[in-house]
Amino acid sequence: MENRTDKNSYTILFAIAMVVIVGAVLAFTASSLSPKISENQRIEKQQNILYAMGVNQNDESSAVFVSTKEAQELFDKYITKQLVIKNGQASEDEEAYLIDLKKDKAAAAGDASKRNLPLFIGEKDGTTFHIIPIYGKGLWDAIWGYVSLDDNMVIQGAYFDHKGETPGLGANIKQRYFMDDFIGEHLLDANGNFKGVEVAKGNADPTNEDKTDNAVDAIAGATITGDGVTAMIKSDLKLYKPYFDNLKNN
Repeated sequence: MENRTDKNSYTILFAIAMVVIVGAVLAFTASSLSPKISENQRIEKQQNILYAMGVNQNDESSAVFVSTKEAQELFDKYITKQLVIKNGQASEDEEAYLIDLKKDKAAAAGDASKRNLPLFIGEKDGTTFHIIPIYGKGLWDAIWGYVSLDDNMVIQGAYFDHKGETPGLGANIKQRYFMDDFIGEHLLDANGNFKGVEVAKGNADPTNEDKTDNAVDAIAGATITGDGVTAMIKSDLKLYKPYFDNLKNN
């Protein structure tokens, strides 16, 4: 009996078989690589946190992380405490850096009381740093960062990154000339009210000498990305103000 391979049924069966085989291979690959991916994500978060508190290998102009081999050792050395704040209560959690801010925000559905707020306490050269992760939306996709503060909510360091902002424009939020502008900026106004830091187009202080104006100069051609940075700083860091108020009262 002749086998016909030009029939529609043969084509359909062949396509189904290929889908099953390819799907199985992809599922196996994803499963086998999952531990490695998770480990890389963990190390990257540690590098980001350390960068924000000034533990990095920066040269005169470039932003350079500590090496992946050193990340765990330096994280253990400089990060003295990991906290999670919820409903105004702070509790220690050694895996606070593993909290997924995107998922946490979505689960809270706009209710700040349901948020799990990670906070990392770092000590370097006799100085205490409070490092906070932030997450927001840029022009094309997600943007995020880590900001370190002193007890008075003055920025000591910052690191920003993105998923898909425009190269040479919004993608420049991860360049040192932009990130370093935030160092020394006050999040509170003269009356102690939270104001944040605005990425301001046409900022009257382009050389960033005034650290109490709650503003830094915007990146040319990246208005929407800059607005996203402004928004995530204001929305996320404001949630930590009760924690800093409590520091002053104790």
